[in-house]
Amino acid sequence: MSTSSPPVESRVRVPGRLGPAFITAALVFGPGSVTTASSMGAEFAYDLVWVPVIATVLMLCFVDLSVRIGLTTDTGPIGTVSRRLGRVVGVLVGLGAFAVTASFQAGNSVGTGAAGNVLFGGSTAVFAAVFTLVAIGFLWLPSFYKYLERTMIVIILAMLVIFVVTAVVSAPDLGALAAGLVPSIPTGSSAVIVSAVATTFSVVGAFYQIQLVREKGWGVDDYQVARRDAVVGTLILGTLSTVIMIAAAAVLNPAGLSVTSPADMATILEPAIGQWATVLFALGLWAAAFSSLIGNSTIGGSMLAGALGIEAGGLESKRVKLCITLVLVLGGVVAVAFGGIPVQLILTAQAVTILLVPLIGVVLVALSRDRARGTLRLGTPQLVLAVIGVLFLTLLAITYVRNLL
Repeated sequence: MSTSSPPVESRVRVPGRLGPAFITAALVFGPGSVTTASSMGAEFAYDLVWVPVIATVLMLCFVDLSVRIGLTTDTGPIGTVSRRLGRVVGVLVGLGAFAVTASFQAGNSVGTGAAGNVLFGGSTAVFAAVFTLVAIGFLWLPSFYKYLERTMIVIILAMLVIFVVTAVVSAPDLGALAAGLVPSIPTGSSAVIVSAVATTFSVVGAFYQIQLVREKGWGVDDYQVARRDAVVGTLILGTLSTVIMIAAAAVLNPAGLSVTSPADMATILEPAIGQWATVLFALGLWAAAFSSLIGNSTIGGSMLAGALGIEAGGLESKRVKLCITLVLVLGGVVAVAFGGIPVQLILTAQAVTILLVPLIGVVLVALSRDRARGTLRLGTPQLVLAVIGVLFLTLLAITYVRNLL
């Protein structure tokens, strides 16, 4: 296995040498993230501010694990898992990740459709179909990774500016905000805590970072740059969820408003931009949905390709692109056919996630401790945090199952 870095001339051509973690942030932060963060602030004010903070710390840890693995492997994520832990585990992880992303893909399609409906009127299903076709066309562009990276950076930074300004202008209660950093579980908040953690601490998203750093062409010598990228992208992901929750706590909670539609969430922006709130929020919702529409399908299709043993070539491989297209089509068809997300589909996705996420966490820890990582092999201090992360994921899974009983 080669662990050397790519030639210098191939590395210095990328301005800023950042990108992979921005893609991870964009694909993790979707319509569900916006809805969950808004609901938390509206219902529980500042009491759950600690949730995205802890989730961000754990996400930082697991993205770094994937960076270490990606810089020291010569094959894709599933191939790396199969080599170290056996083909059965590799296929299980690949098919499980595909099932999760495919199940939730309809939500991203519906999100783009809902945003289109708010902006222009008309059918949500039609807009969902149109944006799904746009995403498919984007996927088949030459040098897909380059365009994906640039697009995700722009979208993420735009959303960050919009929501940070909103959180500041909404004049939050700083005392209550500080108190909310102390972990507590208000009555009735268990389910939303699980959802909130899942929208920031995405182990599937972290796992795909293995492929993204390989697409970038980085090697062992680029670890510091790759880690910096991982930190910046992950902090932006956590900040987005946090500032939306803070703004909702400052605007929606005092008014006794709940979140039942995009129009309700748009109220969050009114202190900052007044009558333009609905339009700007719809643009933010579209950005979150479209970025996840592409990013989520990229993960799912790549994982399916890995399970089928055809992930060689990465995002420039036509066979991998066909698998990604399949995820996009599945999500679009469900969105158009049902005009929304069937409850059974949501339950299926959640059930698969509960079983899969702790497994992927264990797999990442095992791979990061493998001697093949060389100088990037995970040390004991971070191993402790990683084990805590796996235990935390297991606890969330148990909590979720108990809530169903």
